[in-house]
Amino acid sequence: MASKSNIPGRKVPLGKYEAFVPAPLPPKFEWTPRLIRVLSDADRLIGKLAGEGGRLPNPHVFMRPFVKREAVLSSKIEGTQATLGELLAAEAGATVDRSSKDLREVGNYVVALEHGIARLKDLPLCVRIVRELHEKLMTGVHGGQAAPGKFRKIQNWIGKPGSTPATASFVPPPPDEVEPCMAAWEKFVHESDLPPLVTVALAHYQFEAIHPFLDGNGRVGRLLITLFLIERRILPTPLLYLSAFFEAARRDYYDGLRGVSERGEWSEWIEYFLLGVARMSEDALSRATRINEKLAAWQRQVAGDSTNAPLRVVELLGANPFVTVKGASEKLDVAFTTAQRAIERLERLKILKQVGDAKRDRVYCANALLDILEEPAQLRPVKG
Repeated sequence: MASKSNIPGRKVPLGKYEAFVPAPLPPKFEWTPRLIRVLSDADRLIGKLAGEGGRLPNPHVFMRPFVKREAVLSSKIEGTQATLGELLAAEAGATVDRSSKDLREVGNYVVALEHGIARLKDLPLCVRIVRELHEKLMTGVHGGQAAPGKFRKIQNWIGKPGSTPATASFVPPPPDEVEPCMAAWEKFVHESDLPPLVTVALAHYQFEAIHPFLDGNGRVGRLLITLFLIERRILPTPLLYLSAFFEAARRDYYDGLRGVSERGEWSEWIEYFLLGVARMSEDALSRATRINEKLAAWQRQVAGDSTNAPLRVVELLGANPFVTVKGASEKLDVAFTTAQRAIERLERLKILKQVGDAKRDRVYCANALLDILEEPAQLRPVKG
C-alpha cells in the first residue's frame, strides 16, 4: 500500500476503464542502507567504464558496434528479429536474408541515437529532442501509422495481444494529459538535485508511465537513458546500454514498473535500475577491454607492412568486424588491389574469414570480434 507521500499518480475514470496519470517527480522514497550501497556500486562501476572509455584510442569509432548492439537488443524487446551480425554485414555491403523492415527498424535506432548525441551539443535533453528521436525511430517502418514525432491523440494501453483498455494491464494518461505530463518530466530532468543515476531511474519510469507515443515508447525511453548519461558527462561516449539487462530480466523490469504504478515501490525500482547500471557497466568494460586487446594484438602482427594497408584495415574492424575489398578500398582511399592484398594477408593470419562462398563481392568477418559483441550479457542474479 502506497503512503500518501509517495503515491505515484491518480486514476482518471474513462467509461469502462481508468487511465493512470503519474504525479510530477520527484517522489519521496526511503534511502535504505541497501539502496545507498547499490548506488555506490553503480557509481563506482560506471566511473570505471567512463575512465576506460576515455582512454580508448578512438572512442567514437570504437563505440559504433556497441551502438548497433544496443539497437538490436532494444528492438528485440519489441519483437524485431534482426541480429547484430546481420545488421553489421548489411552495413558492410553483404546480402542478408533478414527482411528489410527489421533491418530498417534497427537501423533507425542507430540513426535516432546519433541524432540525439548531435543535438545535445545545441540543446539540453528536452521534449523537443524526445519528439525528434521518435520521428527518426519510426519514419518508414509503420507506414506513418505511429505518427512519427507527434504525441498521441488517442488512448493507448499495455496488455496482451487482443486486450482492450478494460482488460489491459496498464492504461497510460488520456491524450489531453500527455503534454502537461511531458512538460513536468522535462522540468524534473532539468532541475533534479538527486544523484544523476537516481534521476535517470525516476525519469525512465515516468516516461514509460506517460507512454506519450502510439508506438516506440520503449525504444525512445531506452534511448533517453543513454543520452542522459552523455549529457551529464557521466560517460564520454555511449558505451553503456541497459537493453540487455532489461531483456535478460524482462519480468523484473515490468514488475518493477508496475510496482511503482500500483504500490509506490520507488526504492525497489531505483535499486533494480541501479543494479542494471552496475552489471552492464561491468559487461561493457569486459567487452571493450577484450576488443581493444584483440585489435592491438592484430596491429602488432601486421606492423611493418610497407603499404600500411593491413594495419589500416584492422583499424576499420574496430567500427565493423565485417569488411569487403571494395569497402576497404573506398574508406581507406587506396587502390582496389592494395585493399585486396591487405585483406588476403589478414585472411592468411586467420584474423579474417570469408563469409559464404561467393566468388565476387566477397564479404569477410573478424569472427573473434563478432563473438565478443554477440555473446549474451553475463549478469549476476538481480534478486537474492
